[in-house]
Amino acid sequence: MDIKKITNLGELKKSGYKPLTIKEELRKNLVENLKKGTTVFEGIHGFEHTVIPDLERAILSGHNINFLGLRGQAKTKMARMMTRLLDEYVPAISGSELSDDPLNPISKTALDIIAEKGDDTPIYWIHRDERYYEKLATPDVTVADLIGDVDPIKAANLKLSYADERVIHFGMIPRANRSIFVINELPDLQARIQVALFNILQEGDVQIRGFKLRLNLDIQFVFTANPEDYTNRGSIVTPLKDRIGSQILTHYPEDIETARKITAQEAKSNDDRNKTVIVPDVARNLLEQIAFEARDNEYIDSKSGVSARLTITASENLVSTAERRNLVNGSDKTTIRLIDFLGVISSITGKVELVYEGEQEGAAMVAENLIGSAVRSLLGDYFPEMDHLKSGDKDNPYTQLIEWFGRGNSIDFLTDFTDKEYQDILNSITPLPKLVNKYQQNTSDEEKYFLMEMVLWALAEYSKLNKERLVSGYNFSDLFSSYLRGGELDIDLN
Repeated sequence: MDIKKITNLGELKKSGYKPLTIKEELRKNLVENLKKGTTVFEGIHGFEHTVIPDLERAILSGHNINFLGLRGQAKTKMARMMTRLLDEYVPAISGSELSDDPLNPISKTALDIIAEKGDDTPIYWIHRDERYYEKLATPDVTVADLIGDVDPIKAANLKLSYADERVIHFGMIPRANRSIFVINELPDLQARIQVALFNILQEGDVQIRGFKLRLNLDIQFVFTANPEDYTNRGSIVTPLKDRIGSQILTHYPEDIETARKITAQEAKSNDDRNKTVIVPDVARNLLEQIAFEARDNEYIDSKSGVSARLTITASENLVSTAERRNLVNGSDKTTIRLIDFLGVISSITGKVELVYEGEQEGAAMVAENLIGSAVRSLLGDYFPEMDHLKSGDKDNPYTQLIEWFGRGNSIDFLTDFTDKEYQDILNSITPLPKLVNKYQQNTSDEEKYFLMEMVLWALAEYSKLNKERLVSGYNFSDLFSSYLRGGELDIDLN
């Protein structure tokens, strides 16, 4: 039977339709999914054993929900996905402002329509995607915006007394009847506005300019919030928190593999770019490691958090850096290089909140240091660790490489080198290809060149080589000779 062919109240009654509250509806469909072993929260990675079970328990309990977590933790995304647990279509009375259920009307308008037309009352069908309302809490939000107010123009046009409840213009919350209503950044809502939500959450009363309406609103509330100690603009008042059934803590990905899934899913992709720019596996790991380093960095405010958007936009910029080089050089194809990570600095600087010491260091320098720290952290996954190795040690696999630079050799890496220039300069460092081939025999040529560059960066991070920033690249040279050059410069200046 095509339910959309049912057009009036009489036909609806004959169909055997039974009204459910939205919480009962969510619960019913979740129970069916759990029995089948399916989930509606596809694409939410890393929450399978933590956040999603908490959310499912809250839905089974019929609770209003507060997602508490730092920025970029998929709080709003999960709230939007909850519409998938709603029935595809539900009936409502035509002409009602509050999407009244034909068998359980709550507004005066709907009751009047039924009293006048009876079983001929017209109905329409609401798709589940239309049953989602979202409001960003900002300091300028008013009670009238959320709950409603008296409309003097409406009163004048209809020649109604202000004592007549038909002069009320309902706000977003009553209009979200039988829907999911999300308030993002709840602490930003002024305390007096939060107080206005008390009765709606608990008793269902709506009070507008002296009108006390017993509207039994049927709403699934979902709130999102940052931890209170981070949000300087306000906090959630305690009685409101007390009325929210479940507070669910979100978190960042706990491993690189999960983080990579999120970035691959969310980053903008382009078939043309995918054909012309090869991204080695190690480059993807390094990109995610930058975010992990940022979350533990002393120059970055940990209470602020480091959003997953950092690696998403950084991934897009990384590929764009290589794509630009391709276009400049007139090449058909290129591979991501470590030096291309200079192109992601602009993605990092806007995504982290620095403490005082970080501000003194400078956002760009902090971002560059994060890349270096990520290289240092990942080195052990591909090569021997440098922590406990001594330069003169015979077992030190990096000794020949360090000695090569010690003989006065110096290398410039420029961002716009062609692939041939890039490969030739790495191959010219005689001990470097041997080192990479020894420890990474089964990797592709593209990945090997990235790993060669990574070894040089790591040696600089461990103060075995000197890495100096150029206008459009880097220079690698012997650490001791760079000190001598610095001393000569001081002598010349004096």
